[in-house]
Amino acid sequence: MEAENQTKFSEFLLLGISEDPELQPLFFALFLSMYLVAVLGNVLIILAITSDPHLHTPMYFFLSNLSFVDICFVTTTVPKMLVNIQTQNKDISYIGCLIQVYFFMIFAGLDNFLLTMMAYDRFVAICHPLHYIVIMNPRFCVLLVLMSWVIIFWVSLLHIVLITQLNFCIDTEIPHFFCELTQIIQVACSDTHTNYVFLYVLTALLGVFPLSGILFSYSQIVSSLMRMSSAGAKYKAFSTCGSHLSVVFLFYGTGLGVFLSSAVTHSSQRSSIASVMYTVVTPMLNPFIYSLRNKDVKGALRRLLCRAA
Repeated sequence: MEAENQTKFSEFLLLGISEDPELQPLFFALFLSMYLVAVLGNVLIILAITSDPHLHTPMYFFLSNLSFVDICFVTTTVPKMLVNIQTQNKDISYIGCLIQVYFFMIFAGLDNFLLTMMAYDRFVAICHPLHYIVIMNPRFCVLLVLMSWVIIFWVSLLHIVLITQLNFCIDTEIPHFFCELTQIIQVACSDTHTNYVFLYVLTALLGVFPLSGILFSYSQIVSSLMRMSSAGAKYKAFSTCGSHLSVVFLFYGTGLGVFLSSAVTHSSQRSSIASVMYTVVTPMLNPFIYSLRNKDVKGALRRLLCRAA
């Protein structure tokens, strides 16, 4: 019991995706490449939006925030993983683990909120076009983003406070490549009932309701599009919504895949591999989705690169 209570002096061991030493160079090269592509791609999206006056609209304001959050999201986990692989050291301090959990929850939650805001923006633009400028005014858009930061800041902080009440054994092993909230709760040596209740309640409130909002928004959008007589108007609406829908399916689909894989299988390696999809692959693919499917962003990127050349 004495060892269990020394959480302030203990370290966790991140087991990673695989313990096979021959695969570590491959994992290092793969994750470094994905990290650099994710950061560079999202930086280019932010620069393209800020440098092009035509993209100073609510939709692209939310997109630039999403790109910034994705950079922070992938930076929360991948650099520490790369350091561990390079140094062949699996340790992460107790405080370092709590910091990683905290920021991971913040940026995952912000991704969730921003996707919901973007869906609402498209709903207003297509279903209530005459009131769009009044409803989606700059002050309201900034307020939505600030409210999201405040809400997720306090929710994440409450999770951390609850984790600090748990006891952990010395050199506790975490079967993952980063400190994930559910993994931390599972390896605790003390009662975790309160943590799980808080986790499930907030997941329902901050996960199910935003997703329901997205589904409702797009159900109304599809209904409005079906009533449009102009084929050109339908195509333009579909093209503006297509990129966002692709990102929504990618984010929630991979997140659901992680949840189902954790529920169906007890293999920590499979759960870790599934987690790579929404923690690394999704932030990496988002810039490609928006640049390839959106002609406005594609044009802004082309002009940005021409000016830099």
